[in-house]
Amino acid sequence: MNVLIVFAHPERHSLNGALLDVAVSELTAQGHDVQVSDLYAMHWKAAVDRDDFPGLSSDGPLKVWKASNDGFAADALTPDVKAEQEKLLWADTVILQFPLWWFAMPAILKGWVDRVYASGFAYGVGEHSEQRWGDRYGEGVMAGKRAMLMVTAGGWPEHYSDRGINGPIDDLLFPINHGILFYPGFTVLPPFVAYRVDRMDAPKFTLLADQLRERIKTLETITPIPYRKQNYGDYQIPTMELLPGLAPPGAHGFAVHLAPERD
Repeated sequence: MNVLIVFAHPERHSLNGALLDVAVSELTAQGHDVQVSDLYAMHWKAAVDRDDFPGLSSDGPLKVWKASNDGFAADALTPDVKAEQEKLLWADTVILQFPLWWFAMPAILKGWVDRVYASGFAYGVGEHSEQRWGDRYGEGVMAGKRAMLMVTAGGWPEHYSDRGINGPIDDLLFPINHGILFYPGFTVLPPFVAYRVDRMDAPKFTLLADQLRERIKTLETITPIPYRKQNYGDYQIPTMELLPGLAPPGAHGFAVHLAPERD
């Protein structure tokens, strides 16, 4: 299996860096091929601007989706973006690893998504009609590939529970799991989340590392998050609203987009 880890932490000699080493070591020991995109070490450019589109006319407005679409179609995106797209196409499984900062991913990782997920590559693909609304949410370029988040958080598990003040961790990660991974077609695995990482001592890290090794061993077998696919009859097209009667009793918000009775 080919595994791409996109690593977004500014300090390689950190808890996140140690977890990255554990993941790479375990994956390699299992015979998998691994690539790591260490965004800070790469000095990844996070902001989308005109420099991303060398073929763009200098006298017209920058419409990012169109410039992205035109650039991708013409094979004229910048070399750093094309290199990351090639890694995504190479990978069977993608792991996004990051610390949870202000309830979201670090800006550098969001910038990786903004630039690498070009129109025509990760979005804006497929037929738009009364029967389907593009190849997305379970379909698309990444269909058949698996993806997982590896996240560290300073708070307690209870802080991110259903009644926790920070909100449920699954809700906080929904925009990434559903909107960034499931949207272009990835099969999304439950996230691996480490809590109270600022209070981590050696015995606790040993336990955490063992837990990560066990999770790595299940990448090909663990049951994915059962998101509903867009074009499989659950949503009204083109409004994209879930059809009446499909949500489980009491479900609301993000939970209505889960179909736990399905594969």
